[in-house]
Amino acid sequence: MRRGAALFFFCMAVLIVAAAAQAAAGTPEESWILIETDLKRLTVYRGTEVVSRYPIAAGARDTPSPIGVFYIGSRFTTEMSGFGTRFLGLTVPWGQYGIHGTNRPESIGRNASHGCFRLRVRDAEALYGQVRNWARVVVDGGPYGPLGDGLRPLHPGDRGSAVQLAQIRLAQQGYYWGAADGVYGAGTSRAVLAARKAYGLSDQDIVDDALYDRLGILLFE
Repeated sequence: MRRGAALFFFCMAVLIVAAAAQAAAGTPEESWILIETDLKRLTVYRGTEVVSRYPIAAGARDTPSPIGVFYIGSRFTTEMSGFGTRFLGLTVPWGQYGIHGTNRPESIGRNASHGCFRLRVRDAEALYGQVRNWARVVVDGGPYGPLGDGLRPLHPGDRGSAVQLAQIRLAQQGYYWGAADGVYGAGTSRAVLAARKAYGLSDQDIVDDALYDRLGILLFE
């Protein structure tokens, strides 16, 4: 595994450990959430103690779930709908995502949502009462962290944790000056084109395997 990928995995591990440590240092009633997208499960922790665990549905391949460290920034209850009866909104910078119930319980255990995390209605109702607003939510994307199940080409208009990682690496190399918000907008396009020109790559507005390589974002040698 290349040095860049190893550093990246280490950083993700540090985030998860830090989340656990901070939660453990809080008041006894405070809880935090770990979502493991590859295992399709959500675990509520109080410090390092498991409080509850629920099966989930995560985002489909074309509409992946956000990966990273977020917080519960909003919540609402509703009559039975596609969101079930409870919704916990997440502070994801590149879109509106949440943890909620579903009227499609057969989707639980699959990659089936538009990016949100679905629970059975009764589980979402139980979770709603277990965590407060601004509780930490750590979403683990599996062996490749924010890259999900592997590298994929990124184009203008794309959103997600892979875009955010590319923005961070472009900024580290002096090509990007905006916020690492996970949105492939005009500023990211300018950075991508500048980097590709500097590296002698084609003038396409795309983060492809060649640019991933130059940015040190690699899965294997």
